[in-house]
Amino acid sequence: MRLDIYRRAESDGKFSYLVVPESRNIPEEATNTDWEVEARAFEVDDNAEQLPDYDIDNLNGQLSEKGYAMTALH
Repeated sequence: MRLDIYRRAESDGKFSYLVVPESRNIPEEATNTDWEVEARAFEVDDNAEQLPDYDIDNLNGQLSEKGYAMTALH
């Protein structure tokens, strides 16, 4: 699958990431935040459950449930 990845700055120089299927808009509930494009059409195995570089777990579960996936909030 191909994903568009966005990021936003958090405290301590860290970033949160938002992943949506390629060419989909950022979901309405997340548009109130200043997301910047990190990568477009990022190729990921269809069975991938994690994106470790973006600290995203349960990728397919989040995409199925919400239509997007986000970095876990700590």
